[in-house]
Amino acid sequence: QVQFVESGGGLVQPGGSLRLSCAASGSSLRLKAVGWYRQAPGKQRELVAHITSVGLTNYADSVKGRFTISRDNAKNTMYLQMNSLKPEDTAVYYCKSLVGGYWGQGTQVTVSS
Repeated sequence: QVQFVESGGGLVQPGGSLRLSCAASGSSLRLKAVGWYRQAPGKQRELVAHITSVGLTNYADSVKGRFTISRDNAKNTMYLQMNSLKPEDTAVYYCKSLVGGYWGQGTQVTVSS
């Protein structure tokens, strides 16, 4: 099973940017669809973006046009570039394969002035 470690979160002002990274171990991500999820306080975890093994991407309406998901199979790593951040993007962000794998600790993103 694949294990994931997220990094890159932090405190940013509205309108700012962050780039999250996700390092996978235990198995290659090359043939897997993988995604970024987030969970805000008091809310259910939601899938915000995913990328297939051949690089096709899909985004939740709430982040479309602002977030970009990418992957580097050689490094077994995926990324989430987040631009034009809003307070409602505040959440713990997780990465995981769409099927299987273990949840990591996540990385906190806080958007506040």
